[in-house]
Amino acid sequence: MNNIVDGGCFCGTVRYSFESNNYPSSNCHCSMCRRTSGAAFVSWMAIPVTSFKFNKGEPKKLVSSDHGTRYFCKECGTHLTCLLDEYPKYVYITICSLDKPQDFEPKGDMYVEDMLDWVKR
Repeated sequence: MNNIVDGGCFCGTVRYSFESNNYPSSNCHCSMCRRTSGAAFVSWMAIPVTSFKFNKGEPKKLVSSDHGTRYFCKECGTHLTCLLDEYPKYVYITICSLDKPQDFEPKGDMYVEDMLDWVKR
């Protein structure tokens, strides 16, 4: 039986869970992630949609580009997930919205060409 991993927003309005596994993860340095989060980069993990579910609340939807949709808490603004048209079998969760983000270290970086100069490599 797989372990269940829990996460959610800062205020507790939205909660989610998924079956634990060794899923791909990375820090994204693209300008869209930086702009929508207000941070230098966003740490993401790709979870199969069949393993993921929202348990409480319904996140607000933001169509952030012609190829992706982001979801966040409409009460506190926590960025939670992203769906990419190119990879419809996955939901991308923000690692820092997990209850125990320290257990899921990102395995790499993407869009490093867009990385801010002051971010340490």
